[in-house]
Amino acid sequence: MKINENFVLREVAGSWVVIPIGEKSVDFNGMMNLNETGVLLWRELEKGAEKEELVAAITGEYEVSAEEAAKDIDEFIAVLMKAGCIEA
Repeated sequence: MKINENFVLREVAGSWVVIPIGEKSVDFNGMMNLNETGVLLWRELEKGAEKEELVAAITGEYEVSAEEAAKDIDEFIAVLMKAGCIEA
């Protein structure tokens, strides 16, 4: 998986947001706020991380089981895919 190049992560007034650039700014209305975990996952996805690597990143950073991390990652990926932020 890889982040669509038409979306960027930026820190704005102490909050992390995903904003569209280029052509996507016409189709995507607004921005998406990310928490600390979302930022971690986003940065891993920018590197082309696959699900197993995302699970390892989350379990390495937080006290959570691999099963719970995988479930949360699936939900996060679904939101990003629906928004067009991820290229399969």
